[in-house]
Amino acid sequence: MKTILPSIRNLAVLVLIVSSFSFSSLVAQTNQELIFKNSSRISGSNGANGTVYRFPLINGTHDALVKIAGRSHSDVRLNNIDQSSSGYNNAFQPQVEYTGSTNNISWWMEFEITFVTANTQTLQTIPGFKATAIDIDGDNSTLNEWVSFYSLNAYTLENNSAVTVTNVNDNLAGNIMTAGKRFDGSKNLYTAGVDTAETSVMTTVSYNTTNIIKLRVGGTKTANSSMTNRMYSIWFKNFTYLAPITLPIKLSAFNAVLNNNSKRVDLSWTTEYEKNVSHFIIERSTDGVNYSDAGMVFAYGNTSDSKHYSMHDNITGLQATVIYYRLRSVDIDGKNELSNIRVIRIGKGTENSVSILTYPNPVTSDLRITVPANWQNKRAVYEIFQTNGQVVKRVETGSSSQTESINISNLAPGFYIVKVSCNGETAQQRVVKQ
Repeated sequence: MKTILPSIRNLAVLVLIVSSFSFSSLVAQTNQELIFKNSSRISGSNGANGTVYRFPLINGTHDALVKIAGRSHSDVRLNNIDQSSSGYNNAFQPQVEYTGSTNNISWWMEFEITFVTANTQTLQTIPGFKATAIDIDGDNSTLNEWVSFYSLNAYTLENNSAVTVTNVNDNLAGNIMTAGKRFDGSKNLYTAGVDTAETSVMTTVSYNTTNIIKLRVGGTKTANSSMTNRMYSIWFKNFTYLAPITLPIKLSAFNAVLNNNSKRVDLSWTTEYEKNVSHFIIERSTDGVNYSDAGMVFAYGNTSDSKHYSMHDNITGLQATVIYYRLRSVDIDGKNELSNIRVIRIGKGTENSVSILTYPNPVTSDLRITVPANWQNKRAVYEIFQTNGQVVKRVETGSSSQTESINISNLAPGFYIVKVSCNGETAQQRVVKQ
């Protein structure tokens, strides 16, 4: 039976499912539940960044070291590393709260889970596992929960899923840009508590052989909410979906850059993992709605190593001031997945001047930011400030495209300052959010 603390209603649950399996054709390991109980703090100050907690004998032979790797704001607080009086007793259940007063904000806490030999800090590899985020919903008003998983290989959604999936490439602890998937629930409340039967608000992600897991648990609110004290339950146990959709996770980067002669667009992308992948299709649009094929590149197909691809699109004679690109990856069984959209602006004047162009302005949701030519393919930081100087949005990329798109639909209407930094240079522009 599950119990719910009166002070933590409608709690989000992350359930981490580990099904160990061997890549050897001779031995297949059975799925096992890993039990997280009786944690102890082995370093750091309770609740502080860098603090490590040990969970002993999660499977009889291994311990798990759980580290608080970072947080989005100082107002994000860990209230309990493992809440045992609510949810499921065998799960890892951190209770995280946003204590600030800002209404339009997204927050998170980052965890790093490492598997080690019992009573040591010696890394031990798990042949394979799956992680399921359960009950990703909202407060029926102004708040929705979300979770990001990094360096994963595939994910499964219910056919009628209420979860929205986006590609992310976040700057994790240690300043390492890591690709992953972010799963956002809606503001609707689907369950009154922890309910593993509500598969429309859950997702399962899978990993190859590894000894470390990195994830973020967070929330977003657009107005005042009394429900910012959330519990996330990470449970190492398997579940069954009805009408599942399983998609490979391959893409870690996709960039589009206008060549110096303005006659072609250089497109490049990187995969970290491929399983039964057939080919990639570059799709192009001049209105952002109707796309056509601009080219095709065959994939390596099956690999766990990073693979780099590129293609050049000749735009001579194309009558357009803005070109939209997206990448479609196609598997041998016909399943396909689309990347984020990249935008190329065919502008006039000096491209290399230290200035940025933002559009549309005013903006309602997706703000596009075009950077100078000499900033492209380089590390860049995009920040959006309120007029009082507070940062409300920050995006960092290790290889900037000519035009990046940032979703600001959750920001309140008003004036904002967009600032981009690259190689010690900065440029900014004022925008209006409608």
